[in-house]
Amino acid sequence: MDLRVLRYFVAVAEERHVGRAADRLHMAQPPLSRAVRGLEDELGATLFERTPKGVTLTDAGAALYDEAVALLAQAGRIRDRVTAAAGAATLTVGTLADAAEQVGTRLVARFREQHPHIDVRVHETDLADPTAGLRTGLVDVALTRTPFDTAGIGVHVLRRVRVGVVLREDDPLAARAEVSTAELAGRRWVRLPDGTDPRWRAYWTGGPAEADAPVMRTVQECLQAVLWNGTAALAPADQPLPPGLCVVPASDRPPSELVAAWPKTASSPLVRSFVRIAAEAGR
Repeated sequence: MDLRVLRYFVAVAEERHVGRAADRLHMAQPPLSRAVRGLEDELGATLFERTPKGVTLTDAGAALYDEAVALLAQAGRIRDRVTAAAGAATLTVGTLADAAEQVGTRLVARFREQHPHIDVRVHETDLADPTAGLRTGLVDVALTRTPFDTAGIGVHVLRRVRVGVVLREDDPLAARAEVSTAELAGRRWVRLPDGTDPRWRAYWTGGPAEADAPVMRTVQECLQAVLWNGTAALAPADQPLPPGLCVVPASDRPPSELVAAWPKTASSPLVRSFVRIAAEAGR
């Protein structure tokens, strides 16, 4: 049986409520309910009596609970012994802007549960490197946004988010339902660092920057340039903004992809586990 599903079952049994178990597991309630029903179908037995106030174990559920707790404890001991034999391990995760925060809470909880002995180090890069350190070999895996040159890099899409134009709230276009970057012709655009990936630059800017414009290396620098100088910038529609700014969806940009990325030539079991857990957390 799938150990993950057994963990779900044990959480529901101990909380006696699917909603509380979902909170404990840092997941939504519907997929938890589906997993438990799938386990019942697999075993051909009803494991819970369901009432408006919660759930209680049936005789079959009580029998499974005892075995599941013992099995999960044994699995934990196996993991500890293998980890001890392998020695201390480190995973360096690259992040760009708010990419890690978009899946952070669930990802951290699930990763720590499955890999409690791994030393995780976080390396944040600026807007010049959309691979968040992968291209330069500084990190093992990255949470970032597309588009960028993916030659030699594996990518798993975690979420797609619409992109918009960041405007001051008093801008004439701020009340629009959507706007195209062509309508911003003549405005100054943020200037990304020299050497930035051309695909990244073309997607996240709507026009050429002035030659003497200051270089923007962080999202906050871009937002402040909009706020203070009316500079044009693009951002995910769910980007947290300082007071006085808003995001108007861009009609001529495809959604931004939040991704987990890794080097194809150096993918380890730990990296593959991180990507799998990130995919689960991002659902």
